[in-house]
Amino acid sequence: MWTLTGSEGLMSGSRPAALGTVSGVSSPRTGSISVPHAVRHVPVRAGLRGAVSAAATTAVRTPELTIGALGVVVAAAFSWVPSLWYDEAATVTSAQRSWPQLWAELHTVDAVHGLYYALIHAWFWLVGYTPFTLRLPSALAIGVAAALVVALGRRIGGKRLGITAGIVFLLLPRVQWAGTEGRPYATITTLSVCLTLVGLTALRHGRQGRAIGWWVAYGVLAVVSVAFNVYLSLAVVAHAVALVWTLLAERHDLRLATVSRTGRMPGAPLVTGHVLVRWAVAAGAAAVVVAPFVLVVSSQARQIGWIKGIGTGTFGQVFSTAWFGASGPYAAMAWTLMTIGVGTALVQARRGVPAARAVVRAQAVRVALPLVVVPTTVLLLATALGERLYSPKYASLSLPFVAVLIALALTMIRPKALLAVAVAALVVLSVPTAVTVKGTEAKSGSTWSQAASIISAERASRPNANEGVVFGSVYRHPTTTADIIKVSYPEAFAGLTDLAVGADGADQGVLWNRNADLASTVPARLGDIDTVWYVGGTSRTIRPELKAVLAEHGFRPVHNWQTGKVIMTEFVRS
Repeated sequence: MWTLTGSEGLMSGSRPAALGTVSGVSSPRTGSISVPHAVRHVPVRAGLRGAVSAAATTAVRTPELTIGALGVVVAAAFSWVPSLWYDEAATVTSAQRSWPQLWAELHTVDAVHGLYYALIHAWFWLVGYTPFTLRLPSALAIGVAAALVVALGRRIGGKRLGITAGIVFLLLPRVQWAGTEGRPYATITTLSVCLTLVGLTALRHGRQGRAIGWWVAYGVLAVVSVAFNVYLSLAVVAHAVALVWTLLAERHDLRLATVSRTGRMPGAPLVTGHVLVRWAVAAGAAAVVVAPFVLVVSSQARQIGWIKGIGTGTFGQVFSTAWFGASGPYAAMAWTLMTIGVGTALVQARRGVPAARAVVRAQAVRVALPLVVVPTTVLLLATALGERLYSPKYASLSLPFVAVLIALALTMIRPKALLAVAVAALVVLSVPTAVTVKGTEAKSGSTWSQAASIISAERASRPNANEGVVFGSVYRHPTTTADIIKVSYPEAFAGLTDLAVGADGADQGVLWNRNADLASTVPARLGDIDTVWYVGGTSRTIRPELKAVLAEHGFRPVHNWQTGKVIMTEFVRS
C-alpha cells in the first residue's frame, strides 16, 4: 500500500566550497604593520559563513528534528497568555484529583478523556499546575506530530514533500489552536500520524517477509490510540480504505500492462490479499480489546448533547472551522490546493506510461485522502442519522494528512526558489491566525484570567480582610458554578471561604461543585466575614438573590465589575 518513496529534495545537500586563505603578506622582521581592513575580517566572515552553512546542512539532513523542534517552540511561545476556558478547566479539575477520585469521576463522565487526564495528573505531580504547564504537553505533541508528518511525507513522496508537509502542518490554524490547548487534540493528531507510519512500516516489511512483529505493533498502538480517544478508530477504518484502494489500483494497472504491448509491467504489488488479512487480524484484535471501553464511553453519550444536528452551519464547520480556524480566505486557498494536488496526481498516474514520480504522488494520495475524508464523512453520516457526533474539533486526527495533500500541490512548483516563495506566502497568510490564537480571549472568548486579575488586585489592597465568596453560574453552562474560575486561577481566590457550596464535585464523582440554597447556607457560614465576593456569568445570575440575603446581615455592594461574560461584585459589611 504505502511504501513508495521519491528522491526529490527541498534543498541541495551539497557542501559549500571551502573558503580560500589569504596569502602573500609576510611578517616584518622588526616593528609592526597595519593589517588591511578586508584581510582583518576574513576569519570572522569565514567563521560566520561556516556556522550558517553547518546549521543549514544539519537542518536539511535532519528535517524531522528541525521542524519538530520549531513546532514545539512556536506552539509553546506565549501559550500562557490566553485565558483558560470551560473545557480546559475540566482538564485541570480532573487532573488535580486523587487517583480514587479520578477513577470515580470517569465512571460517570469524561471516560473518553480518562487516559489523557491520567497523563496530565502525573505531569502536574512532576511540574505543578500553571496555565503554561497545562498547555506544554500539547505543544510537545505538536512538535512530535510535525516531525512525524515530515517522516510520513518523505516515506510516501520524498524529502521535498516531507519538508513541505511538515511546514504546512505547523501553519494550519487548527494545529496552532491545538498546540495551545490543554486538551487531548494535539496528542490525537500525533497518534493518528504515528499509527499510519507504523502501518506503512508493517507493509514495507511485509514485502521482505518480516511483517508479523510490525502488525502486532500496529494492533497495540491501535488499542492505545482508541483508549486515548475513541475517534481514532476512524483512522483505522481509513487505513482499510487506503489498502483496498491501493489493491484495486494495482490490479487495474496490472490488467492494463497485460493487454498493452507497450505498457510497463508493474513491480511487486504493495497490497495483496495477505496484507488485508493481516490488517483485519490486527484491527479485529484491537477492536475486541477496546470494546468494553467503547461501551463505557457510549453510555456517557449524554455529555455531548450540546452537539447540534446537521444544519445550515454544518458546511461552514467542515469547510473552514475544522482545519482552517474559521478563516474563509485561508480555507478557500487550502481547499483549492488540495483539489489541485489530488486531481493532478491521479490524472498523471492514469497516463499510458506514467513517470515514476507520478506513480509515487498517486500513492501518496491513496494514503492521505482517506484519512481526510473518511473520519469527517462517518461523523457527518452518524449525525445525520440522529447520533450527534460531529464537531469540528473531532476532525483533528485528519490534520497531518490535510497538510500532505496541500504539500502535494505546492511541490508541483518548479524551480525550488518559487516553491520557497510559495511557502513563504503561506507563512505570511498564517500570521493573523498565529497572533489570534495567542490572544488573551482566544479560547471561546473567555476572560477568566482578567476576572482573576481584578480580584487579585482588589484583595491585595486589603490584605487583612476576612473574605468569603459565592459563585454563580457560568455563561452558557447554567449547571456549572464559577468555581471553575477558581480551579483555573487558584491564587486569586486563595483564603476565600466558599459560602454557598453544597456538594463537592470530587466527592460526588462529577466534574463541578454545586451550590446549596443561598438563604439557608450563606448566613450560617458568614461568621466574622466582613467582605463577600460574588463571581458569576452574565446569564441566569443569582446576584439579586445573594444581594437580598446579604442585606439582611448588613452587607452592601460597593463595587461592580464586568469583563466579557463574567460579572463580579464586592459586598462589604456596614
